[in-house]
Amino acid sequence: SETQPPRVPIQRGPAPDPFLSLSVVIIDEAHERTLHTDILFGLIKDIARFRPDLKVLVASATLDTERFSCFFDDAPVFRIPGRRFPVDIFYTKAPEADYLEACVVSVLQIHVTQPPGDCLVFLTGQEEIETCCELLQERCRRLGSKISELLVLPIYANLPSDMQAKIFSPTPPGSRKVVVATNIAETSLTIDGIIYVIDPGFCKQKSYNARTGMESLIVTPCSRASANQRAGRAGRVAAGKCFRLYTAWAFKHEMEESTVPEIQRTNLGNVVLLLKSLGINDLIHFDFMDPPPHETLVLALEQLYALGALNHLGELTKLGRRMAELPVDPMLSKMILASEQYKCSEEVLTIAAMLSVNNSIFYRPKDKVVHADNARQNFVVPGGDHMVLLNVYTQWLESGYSTQWCYENFIQFRSMKRARDVREQLEGLMDRIEVEVCSSGGDIVPIRKAVTAGYFYHTARLSKGGFKTVKHQQTVYVHPNSSLFEEQPRWLIYHELVFTTKEFMRQVIEIDSSWLLEVAPHYYKNKELEDSSSKKMPRKQGKAKEELG
Repeated sequence: SETQPPRVPIQRGPAPDPFLSLSVVIIDEAHERTLHTDILFGLIKDIARFRPDLKVLVASATLDTERFSCFFDDAPVFRIPGRRFPVDIFYTKAPEADYLEACVVSVLQIHVTQPPGDCLVFLTGQEEIETCCELLQERCRRLGSKISELLVLPIYANLPSDMQAKIFSPTPPGSRKVVVATNIAETSLTIDGIIYVIDPGFCKQKSYNARTGMESLIVTPCSRASANQRAGRAGRVAAGKCFRLYTAWAFKHEMEESTVPEIQRTNLGNVVLLLKSLGINDLIHFDFMDPPPHETLVLALEQLYALGALNHLGELTKLGRRMAELPVDPMLSKMILASEQYKCSEEVLTIAAMLSVNNSIFYRPKDKVVHADNARQNFVVPGGDHMVLLNVYTQWLESGYSTQWCYENFIQFRSMKRARDVREQLEGLMDRIEVEVCSSGGDIVPIRKAVTAGYFYHTARLSKGGFKTVKHQQTVYVHPNSSLFEEQPRWLIYHELVFTTKEFMRQVIEIDSSWLLEVAPHYYKNKELEDSSSKKMPRKQGKAKEELG
């Protein structure tokens, strides 16, 4: 197209180009705008310009066709009519003060007044879903035989597989099923029999602050595209109804047209490393459909330089090339490569795999909170949360990867299986990057040093007012789920910083400040690491129950 200047082709190395053997590439669910699909759009567009014979098909049920067509050099648009049934959409006359209560009332009204058909409710996360399910079951108990049976079934990512599978079971005759879900049910799965959808109009969205390096999970109004996707779930098997618990005015004037692309609200370390490894050095002019914030890009370059993945010219170093071979966050790949020097790669591989699924290892059902917390406590070992994760995996391995063991210890079998798959994949790549897999034989100091080598950026120290990050002096808190929650270590390294009700450090490990000078002398100076006093400061933290789970 005349409006877009010709781009420099991707510099390819001697390896054979996998695209040479392809004639068609299909990108489905393009509207989701995940980090990886956005990079894919830029790469495919570039390749298609040099491969006129390559056909690219971008598909989605809800897509801004004009925008995508323009991006792909005025590509033609095809509209294929779906076999969806009509869906009547209803709005509230006034805004709802409590959308959770409104959901419960709406479900019961549908159950009592509407013809047969199952119901799907969209909520933002596990806590809301569990509360909604409890309220529904309690009110159904109170109504007793006055109403027919209502099966209340939750679905969210951290729910054990066997409980997730229940939503797909056929509804028994004479009863109605209500599935209470996160936006996983928008596109990722289809539940037969849904006729009614209840949409309060909210979702949880990740946002990233480049200045603090902190991710936040924020409950925010969903986009109009999301709302339409949700409504569409009611018209898959028959004519349906969607009850929106917000006003028609709010839909038109308060909701964004589409969701902010993930690339504009996430850490870009991985993206930069991937593009550099593909030979794309000019990231500022890379053809993103929606360019990421300049500040986020600069921070990613700074972090990769500090990790030793880039040189002062912004080019990949030998270490950077090895890091790019591992499909994990750059800090995690640096930690794995540092384990070679500290001779503890066996243990660090396990920790890396467990961190990749870290927030879904422990299952904490509301009706068995005490049992679940006791089971979790049994895994606590000195050193910090990374050592706890290593202990969980080691015990599971010794049980013969037992499902029953997971059930008895309130551990998610599905998450453990995923961790084992990730570990096997990483171990397979160790040979390619020439890292010998060996064990530290029970010595935890080398393991903690390897973690420090990857995550020295994420250091916090204990001061009079609590924990503060070393570089930005930001006040942060140990997450209540942490094995170090009641402890007072002087120095900590955290895996991630997440804002929920406070700025919480998730997955923390205790370190010695001298290790920071050993692994990152270019980043830390002696003065920054001097202790103001030699004593531990007493500081009791009241259990923040709202953060557990």
